[in-house]
Amino acid sequence: MAQCQRGYAPRVLYSIAILALLGLASGFYLPGVAPRKYRHGEKMMVKVNTMTSEMTPLQFDYYNIDFCQPPGGERELAENLGEVLAGERTETSAYQLHANVTRLCKVACRKKWSKKSVKEFRDFAGANFRANMRLDNLPGAELVVFRDQNGEEFISYRLGYAIAEQSGTNASRLYINNHIRFTIRYHDVNTQGTRLERIEEPGALIVGFELKAMSVKHKWSGLWNDTCVKDNSCELLTCDPETGIVPGTDPIRLQNKKDMQVLFTYDVIWVHSDVKWASRWDVYLQMQWQDDEIHWFSIVNSSVILIFLSGMVAMIMLRILRKDLYKYNQLETSEEAREEAREETGWKLISGDVFRPPRNAAILAVFIGSGVQVLGMTLFTIGFAVLGFLSPSNRGALLICMVLLFVLMGIPAGYVSAVFCKMFKGAGTDRLRNTLMTATLFPGVIFCIFFVLNLVLWGDKSTGAVPFSTLVAILMFWFGLSLPLVFFGSFLGFRRDAVDFPVRTNPIPRQVPDQVWYMRTVPSVLMAGVLPFGVVFVELFFILSSIWQHRFYYLFGFMGLVLIILLITCAEITIVMAYFQLCSEDYHWWWRAYLTAGTSAVYFFLYAGYYVFTRMSTVKAAWVSGCVFFGYIAGLSYTFFVLTGFTGFISCFFFVRCIYASIKVD
Repeated sequence: MAQCQRGYAPRVLYSIAILALLGLASGFYLPGVAPRKYRHGEKMMVKVNTMTSEMTPLQFDYYNIDFCQPPGGERELAENLGEVLAGERTETSAYQLHANVTRLCKVACRKKWSKKSVKEFRDFAGANFRANMRLDNLPGAELVVFRDQNGEEFISYRLGYAIAEQSGTNASRLYINNHIRFTIRYHDVNTQGTRLERIEEPGALIVGFELKAMSVKHKWSGLWNDTCVKDNSCELLTCDPETGIVPGTDPIRLQNKKDMQVLFTYDVIWVHSDVKWASRWDVYLQMQWQDDEIHWFSIVNSSVILIFLSGMVAMIMLRILRKDLYKYNQLETSEEAREEAREETGWKLISGDVFRPPRNAAILAVFIGSGVQVLGMTLFTIGFAVLGFLSPSNRGALLICMVLLFVLMGIPAGYVSAVFCKMFKGAGTDRLRNTLMTATLFPGVIFCIFFVLNLVLWGDKSTGAVPFSTLVAILMFWFGLSLPLVFFGSFLGFRRDAVDFPVRTNPIPRQVPDQVWYMRTVPSVLMAGVLPFGVVFVELFFILSSIWQHRFYYLFGFMGLVLIILLITCAEITIVMAYFQLCSEDYHWWWRAYLTAGTSAVYFFLYAGYYVFTRMSTVKAAWVSGCVFFGYIAGLSYTFFVLTGFTGFISCFFFVRCIYASIKVD
């Protein structure tokens, strides 16, 4: 399905953007755009978006299929940076309508499809692709009836409409959905006789946009004349302008390896609605209401893990450490008792080596700074999202907010990285090198993954690939704004005094005794990484479903709770594992503290791979789909590694400083 590889959009970038909001599942919504009123008879046009399918994460340009085009050809509409990065493509269409004017059996065009066009349509139709449309910034949705596990029916919506329907007895037999019924729900604004009569004109607000597609084998008398489309004078035997499609009309079947002619028609029906304009997005945000119980299960599951770890940390802090410190700091006992107390627990024996700078200290300082940047971007994005500025109606706002916040967080990233770099003085650290790597290592890896995969899509002539001019603009934004901010933060960090350790470091390193197999680096971090992943894996399923199956994700309240539990879990599991490591007289805790929680990114990647092989069909998309999918999942996993790794490390750092500041060393 080489043709179907065109139009891929890097929707996976949205998965970095799905961050937490504290609240309930119903969420808090503020419209991101101002309402637009339409006067009676005002000309309007339906806009078309990309085509999507729940069988594959790939999305394609609407005009990859030879659909009807507006007079003068299709025209791509202006998009913001967020829409471009997300692969949004909005274009004009041949579907014209007028405000509050109902029309039936209107002809859009008649198309003559060659064998090649028929084959392309069959490829898309066989993969269950749906065409997406918009009106007044409102996505078109199809009303469908589902059955839950108890057999009860409930009404929901699916975005777009199916471009074809399969025969119930023969899946290879396809029928072209060439007739669309647009049902537009509007809310009247009548200010006559009120105080607003002089300052606000009456009109109609669009509060609903429903689609219903059907297959109709149109017939007409005599020879067809295309001029009737412009004059609105086409007379069809299968469609009555007063009543609509004639009952009993046969559907139009897609031919196999034959040229064919297809007549596209549509109805426009205006229906008054009592729904307020501010609530018009509710039907889209409630598409997944039946999943609330699973989300609550996820919260309970995560809370159990958190309570278990909290109990372990409390036991360590309140019982073991308190007892150790009490014995160790008794000055009234004899010298033999003091020596015996020192030797009871191994973590006190390595006080002269515990703050020895680790190997590759400069790289660790860079990762710490990047962690500050990612975590700060996450927290501030939550703040904006909870205020409703990142609502679905404000297209592209989420990615724009992420990019801007990531750039602005370059200041604290440079500052913290410089502080740790200065703390690791004499361990191969360099100020200029540290600052440059902080500004380029993490974003550089993400950009390289994105750029290489974008080249793959360019080579496949993908209309969804990010334009080269946009990539240049991102580079200018990166080096022109982000890099100077990191340098500014680094300048402030190197100006402050170096961080002092509570105990002195011995000049000669202490030999680390042999460790049991489960306390070595690889086994210990792999075991510890399971718990942070166990906190998020249920929500991760819904995130992947929303991104790759092109559904709106709005349950930010659940995600907020899960994120909070995740951060606390990362901190606690790292503290517990670090304590066990220090008790075994292994003072190489710096990198292991970062890897303990960060290893959960490995399970993140493996679970994403499991999801794609069990929940989606990528056979039709060939190697390009798999390459792009796993490439971007690698970028997401890298981001998750930096976020969780930093959270665990910084918690462990303060824990180690705290316990060693509490002992008295001669």
